[in-house]
Parts: sequence; C-alpha cells; structure tokens
Amino acid sequence: MQGIIFDIKHYAIHDGPGIRQTIFFKGCPLGCWWCHNPESRSPEIFSYQKEEKLDQLKIQSRETIGRQYSVPELMTEVLKDQVLFEESGGGVTISGGEPLMQFDFLMDFLKACKNQDIHSCLDTTALTDTSRMQQIIPWVDLFLIDVKQVDDQKHTKYTGVSNEKILENIRMLDQNDQDIWFRYPLIPGMNDDEADLLRMMAFLKSLKKQHPISILPYHKIGSQKYDRFGIDYKMDGIEEPTEKKLSQTQQYFENAGFEVKIGG
Repeated sequence: MQGIIFDIKHYAIHDGPGIRQTIFFKGCPLGCWWCHNPESRSPEIFSYQKEEKLDQLKIQSRETIGRQYSVPELMTEVLKDQVLFEESGGGVTISGGEPLMQFDFLMDFLKACKNQDIHSCLDTTALTDTSRMQQIIPWVDLFLIDVKQVDDQKHTKYTGVSNEKILENIRMLDQNDQDIWFRYPLIPGMNDDEADLLRMMAFLKSLKKQHPISILPYHKIGSQKYDRFGIDYKMDGIEEPTEKKLSQTQQYFENAGFEVKIGG
C-alpha cells in the first residue's frame, strides 16, 4: 500500500510538543478560502509549469506536487529524526490536506510509529466518518484540530462544507478523554467578531474537558500559489489581523478560563 505525500518538514516546532517531523498528506474535503496549502486539496499527484527569473532570463521547468511512499519508505524518513524526538519530547505530526482521506495508509503508518514508540500528532479537520475517527483513537497520542467556525451557515460559505460532522467528531473524541489542542484560525471578517467568538467559546465550554487553544492569525503566505496552480483566490483585500486584534482575542478566551497562545 502506498500513500501520497506532498511535503515533509523536518525540525518543526509549531505542530505539537518538542521538535517534530511534519508529514503532509495530499487531499482535503474542505476548500477554505484562506488555505495556504491549496496544492493539498487534490488527492492526486499533479505537475505544473514553474517559471523563475535569473537576471533577465526566464527559466521554465516542470514541478511535481506529490510523491508516492510506502510505509517502510516513510518510516525511513521519520527515523532520521528519532534522536531529536527523544531529546526534545517530540515526534511525528501528520498533517495535510486531510490525512484521514488516505485512511488505510494513515492507519498503517500510525501503527508503525507506535511500534517504534514515536509520539504521533494528527492535525485534522475532523471531517470523516465517526467510525473511522473511533478506529484511529488507539494510534494517536494528540489530536490537533482546527475549529474554523461554529456557525454552520458561515462554515459552509467559507469552507464549502457543513461543520455538523466535525463538531460531532470533536464531541466524540472529548467524551473518550482524548488529548486535543484546538487551533482557531483568526480570519478578519469571517470568524473574528464578538458573536463568532461567543459561539466558539460556548461550544468549547460544552465539552467534558477544557482543552488548550492556539490562535492562528490569517497570513498571506501562499497567496501566490493560487495563480500558480490555477485556483480561484477569494482573499483579495483581506488584511492580516493586527497585533491589537490578536491580543484582544487572546484576552477574550483567557478571561473565559481557557489556556491560550498565539500561533502554532
């Protein structure tokens, strides 16, 4: 069995505890307007014409997005960083895209990590069949979950899908005493007004456990990828949140009793 990976990042420090290796799986069921990895959406390997300038010359080449790996091949890459994991309390973070779209390969890979005593984080949208989420629980040490918007109508508008199954799966993980780090991407005009924050806090307060939150400020990194890959870009004119707005949002959650940090 093989999976399709589009990037591997060594020495990651914002994708879970310690120093980590973050592995990006291709394919995502969401189409978030602000996504900075739009090349992850398609589950397929594809290539595009890359153009670079050198002085006055234009140099063109074909670049491929995505590569097939077997579990043993991917574990060979992972084990290169095993000493760093052990010294820092780190491990592997599986991100995307949405890793659960390659469910069978993901399961085999997580089991291989468990067999090597490598700490695993699953960075997920939580959009999958609940039965699949339940099956994966024994093999994941920490879930990193973006909660983008609690209002279903807004969630559907800005991501292309309902959040009903996402919230259901979060509740299931919480009821099963799983460790979760929530990540709240703060997007101006889309989920940053007081009503949005109140809905978010009410949902998080309804859970059995209180989980930490990371506020991820919207940034324009990756905006040029949309033109490169021929994908419609919907964020023109949207500015990054100010430091004041980030501080106010953090204070808002902290005043409600949450453990909060900015970034990662």
